[in-house]
Amino acid sequence: MLGAGMGGVMSGSGSTEARAKLARYAGRLNARCGRGLPALVLMTDDTLAVDWMEAVRALPRGSAVVVRHREAGAREALALGLLVVCRARGVKLLIADDVMLAVRLRADGVHLPQARMAKVGQARAQFGLVTVSAHDRAAVVRACVLGADAVFVSPVFATASHAGRGGLGVVRLAAMSAGCGCPVYALGGVDANSINRLGGLRLAGVALVRGWLAPPPSVREAC
Repeated sequence: MLGAGMGGVMSGSGSTEARAKLARYAGRLNARCGRGLPALVLMTDDTLAVDWMEAVRALPRGSAVVVRHREAGAREALALGLLVVCRARGVKLLIADDVMLAVRLRADGVHLPQARMAKVGQARAQFGLVTVSAHDRAAVVRACVLGADAVFVSPVFATASHAGRGGLGVVRLAAMSAGCGCPVYALGGVDANSINRLGGLRLAGVALVRGWLAPPPSVREAC
């Protein structure tokens, strides 16, 4: 069994319990949003040796996966494989920062990094679901103005993807999303333990990588 530090998918009852809790809590957040968006979004990461097919098959129906692999060939190969799984499982497939590939595969949507959110208009002409990453309040506001369907604010908590960089925290996340007409997802360091801390916020749901792949050994339910 691989631990979280090795980036592997854990198996057994611990993984099942953690994933069930994540899906349950994300669903509660999403129910308050009321926009018909996925509650749970899995982000791929090409630095991790992971069975992405297994990870996507484990997602609840109505979830989404964003293919973020940077190398074009690897991105297309993974997206092609996941397309079949997503269609069978009722999971939405989004391609990160590659509108042409998303069009070619007839994906459900695209995800744009903060630096290229100006492409929201172009993407909106092609897809019914366009999401954007944002790391500060100004970017969140701009994404809403441009017409993004949802904004992924990160990193909310400390994460191995941004080693040495502290997370925004719940208070700053709340401030960044306050008054925003665009649904917000919490991304970065979200796992079966930290999701407890998001309960008081108005979010569309959570986006995560390692939290779905390698849940922490101690899963604590909120009181």
